[in-house]
Formats: sequence, structure tokens, C-alpha cells
Amino acid sequence: MSTPKVSIVILTLNKWEYTRRCLNSLISQPYRPIELNLVDNGSTDGTVDKLKEFESEARAHGIEVSLRFNGENVGAATGRNHGLEMVSGEFVCFLDNDVVVRTLSWLPRMLGEFNAHPEVGAICPKLLFPFEPFNIQYAGLVISPNGRADYLGRGKPLSAPAFSVRRELQATISACMIMPADVVREVGPLDEDFNPVQFEDIDYSYRIRELGKTVVYLPEVEMYHFENVTTSNIRPGMGLKRATIVNGLKFKKKWRHVFSKEDGPDDADMNWEELPKVPLSEIGELQTVP
Repeated sequence: MSTPKVSIVILTLNKWEYTRRCLNSLISQPYRPIELNLVDNGSTDGTVDKLKEFESEARAHGIEVSLRFNGENVGAATGRNHGLEMVSGEFVCFLDNDVVVRTLSWLPRMLGEFNAHPEVGAICPKLLFPFEPFNIQYAGLVISPNGRADYLGRGKPLSAPAFSVRRELQATISACMIMPADVVREVGPLDEDFNPVQFEDIDYSYRIRELGKTVVYLPEVEMYHFENVTTSNIRPGMGLKRATIVNGLKFKKKWRHVFSKEDGPDDADMNWEELPKVPLSEIGELQTVP
């Protein structure tokens, strides 16, 4: 039986030092074949030239690369849709350029989950803060009956029992989100009404579930995530907070008939805690696990 190709879609917009870490970790993980579909949304910090240089480096490591350069920030949904136009693998993974591989066997583990459970339409891993003690940043997403979104496990210890078990989710974010390509084709492109960013991935999760598929959190796969690096690059006049409010209202209008009837937590039980951040310059080599 042939090993399925995984197509990884990554958006970039400046922040090359983070993108480099992400790409290095993909070269270092052993799974092949993988294909990197890299879409730049108007970088001005030299990222474009660096991506061109990286292409030959990746090919030397047995990794296929496709590049697209947009002259401006066309938004997260549109940029990822450009990436989807380039994919050729049996599985598709959305990956933020500020994610670094921790579990080297992440792809075999995720693909094994799809093989064991054909009803699964999307899988997300456990995301960790990339500094000691490597607490959980994200262990899945919950939506309240009023449409408020919250991260499970945020700030909790890496091995907290409550977040060390597989679970089905209402939705997931796209920092690391893998799907069978046939599911992606059936769902179609991301809804570009959610540009420039926020809720396009949550909307996509609900569209996957609308097909009768499930969205699953797989805790044995761990990835590091530098919080709010990718989403900090917003169009002029549209800050992250405003984009979250505007697109949150769009999501609520579109999916209220679903989430209002789900067993999501009460708004009062949701408390987004601002946690300390560590500059990239102070973060050394990140440990990997098998």
C-alpha cells in the first residue's frame, strides 16, 4: 500500500524568523511524501526571497514545494484558498507559519486516526506554548449556546488528564488542522466573507460537520504555537479585536441554528486569560518527541 501524500498549506506575511522555524521543523520530521503549498500575502521583510531560496533546500530533503506570491494581503480565507488550488495530496493540512513540530510522528498518528475512524473529517492536535513549562495553549474549541468561542485547556499543564483524552469537538482553529482531500473537495473553499481573518476556520469546521463528519482533538500529537503571530498581520483599519467582533457576528448569524442547540458551555464559564509571552529571541531549541 502506498503512503499517502500530505499537502500542507501555509500562509506567510512577514515574520520570516517564525516561518523559518516552522519550515525547519517540517524538514526535520521524517514523514514523506509531503508537499508544501506556500502562499505569501504581500510580505515586505524579505520573506519572498527567503521562500524562493527555501524551495531548493526543501527539494533536497525530498519535499515538494509550490509557491504563490500575492502582491497584497488578500486575507486568510482567500490566501488559504489559493493554497488549496495547488494541493495534490490525499490529505490537506492547514498550518500556521508560527507552528513548530514537537511530535515527530504527528502525520502517521493523524493519518492512523482517519484510517481507524472513517467518519472523522478533521483532526487538530494539542498546541503548547513554546516556552517552559510548555503549558497547553489549545486543546480544542468550544462554542457556547450564544455563539461565544473559547479554547479548552488554555494555561493548563501539558499532561493535565482532562486534556489528554481524544474528544469530538464542535469546531477547531486552523493553526494545525488536517483533513482528507475528498472532504475538502466536498466542503469547497473557505468562505471569503470572513476575510481578513477570524472565524473562517470555525465556519469550515461546521461545514465539515454538516456533511455528517466529525472534528476530533488528538492529544497524543503535540505542536508548539507562537500565539497571535500569524493573526497579528491584519489589514490597515481592521485590528484583530475588530475582526473578531465583526466576523463573530457573521458566524453567529450563519450557524446559530446549530450551536444554540448544542451542549456548549455557558458564557459565564468562559474566561480568556492573557498569559505571559516570551520573545522569540529568548526561545532556544525546542525539544521534539517521537
